[in-house]
Amino acid sequence: MQSPLNNQVHSTGWIVQAWASFVLSVGAMSVGILNLPVDNWVKGYMGMGLAFTVGSTISMAKTTRDNHEAKRLTARVDEARVEKLLSEHHPLK
Repeated sequence: MQSPLNNQVHSTGWIVQAWASFVLSVGAMSVGILNLPVDNWVKGYMGMGLAFTVGSTISMAKTTRDNHEAKRLTARVDEARVEKLLSEHHPLK
């Protein structure tokens, strides 16, 4: 039987870079929206758009990850079934 699923462990540097990138991009976009020479309702509309974009991106990433993990689990179950069938099959019996 094969080894269990390899859980990928991210390095501390990668995690810091990912969070720094996220905070910097959302912060810069927020500062840009606040400094636009437009009415407050336009700034509010753009801020809501930014919030919904971040939220939907997180949801999409989670769904993609869950689908990938489900496929990996399904593949392992199928492989275990085939392995069981092969171990039970004795051609000389």
